[in-house]
Amino acid sequence: MVDSIPELINFNKIGSLNLGYISVGEVQENVPFEIKRVYWTYYTPNHVIRGHHAHIELQQIVIAVSGTIVFDLENENGDKYSFTLDDPDLGLYIPPGYWRTIRFSHNGVLVCFASEKYDEQDYIRDYDNFKKKLKISGEE
Repeated sequence: MVDSIPELINFNKIGSLNLGYISVGEVQENVPFEIKRVYWTYYTPNHVIRGHHAHIELQQIVIAVSGTIVFDLENENGDKYSFTLDDPDLGLYIPPGYWRTIRFSHNGVLVCFASEKYDEQDYIRDYDNFKKKLKISGEE
């Protein structure tokens, strides 16, 4: 099932220290999918680990617009990746098929560009089912 790997994306930073900055995500430029949903998470206590799921079809780009956010990812083959997002001009592309856990600093704010609207059927929320489901779908 996994045919691409997670990767960091640098978004151009336009501006200066005196005036501030803007960074832009654009489909076909630095976002490899049509954006169908945008959401953000905030006020997550730093002792809480979020995520604990994978997606079957959904692609995402996540950005820490404030604070530090650590993503630990794993595919059905057991390949593991860890990414620390701590700069608002740095995004993480997460292809389908990656189990994730997410840790936030006390001031962490995450923005996500998603390739699909919310669909509970796209979620795999049990780790053992994640390993089984993706191996079966990869054999077809």
